[in-house]
Amino acid sequence: MQISLLLAHPRPNSFNHALASAILDELDEAGHTVAFHDLYDEGFDPLLRPEECYTTGSTVEELLASSDDVLVATHREEIADADGLVVVHPNWWGKPPAILAGWLDRVLVPGVAYRLTDATGEPDGLLSLRAALVVNTTDTPAQREAEVLGDPLASIWTRCVLPYCGVRTVDRVVVGPVTDSTARARSEWLDEVARRTTDLFGLAEP
Repeated sequence: MQISLLLAHPRPNSFNHALASAILDELDEAGHTVAFHDLYDEGFDPLLRPEECYTTGSTVEELLASSDDVLVATHREEIADADGLVVVHPNWWGKPPAILAGWLDRVLVPGVAYRLTDATGEPDGLLSLRAALVVNTTDTPAQREAEVLGDPLASIWTRCVLPYCGVRTVDRVVVGPVTDSTARARSEWLDEVARRTTDLFGLAEP
């Protein structure tokens, strides 16, 4: 499988980086082809430009040729061809970091990720992703996240973004609280994320 792996955390020594590294190792060992992107490291520009407010009638070919931002064009082409997606990011105010929100705005555009076919607003998902894995770190205890905050990241990824683009199989792993966590807890989280990666994507087809 061709898998896109996105990491969105500004600190190179973050636990998010450790999680992404464990996932990358697991996918490589399984024989998958991985396009790994550390969005902060590669300087992804999250600002949507006025000319990028595309209509839903745009084609993939038009969109891939329309941006003068080579990195954005590369991401669009990769996600259009990908069989799988992995996203690793922290829970900041119940949302992804701004750089990743900008990735959604600039990459998952109509004509690449979805198309609206009529006035009802029902999307025609265009991505050929067989599955997606979202890994979030948090410092909020699970009970408070569920009962008080309502887990908005679950809505963003598993009910809004990915289904809208035609992705039917979505797994999400939440690890934390990370601050002051023990080395043993972090090791167990790394093992769990590696295991969930294998369970979702399996071995590459020969």
